Amino acid sequence: MAFKLDPGEGEDLTGLHEINVTPFIDVMLVLLIIFMVAAPLATVNVPLDLPVSSAQAKPEEQDPVIVSVQADLRISIGEREIARDMLPQALQRALGDDMESRIFLRADKGVSYGDLMGVMDDLRTAGFARIALVTLDKSGT
Repeated sequence: MAFKLDPGEGEDLTGLHEINVTPFIDVMLVLLIIFMVAAPLATVNVPLDLPVSSAQAKPEEQDPVIVSVQADLRISIGEREIARDMLPQALQRALGDDMESRIFLRADKGVSYGDLMGVMDDLRTAGFARIALVTLDKSGT
């Protein structure tokens, strides 16, 4: 790339009107790779202790339907123990035709996340979409 610095008679000095975007693209690709590698690492190894919450409970207008999952994976609706495959039918009997009623799901700390999600999946498959997880109040009351 050469310039003629002395424009001589009748000649105009012309400048370079092009911008080299290759370094800009290189920097953007490096940043993209850094964010692609760093984003998954930001959500891994987060310690969780979910069963305790400080949120205030909302008052309910009707008697709540509570599904409990014990540590040995026995399931109860209220105080009555039922088989897992009978859960949708028992809830339909308890709620009638009201599929929009909220179901409160309680689980022992010893229940694995996969088992709890399996029970929730059974409830959603049966048509119950409003499922609330129950935790202990942080103050212990």
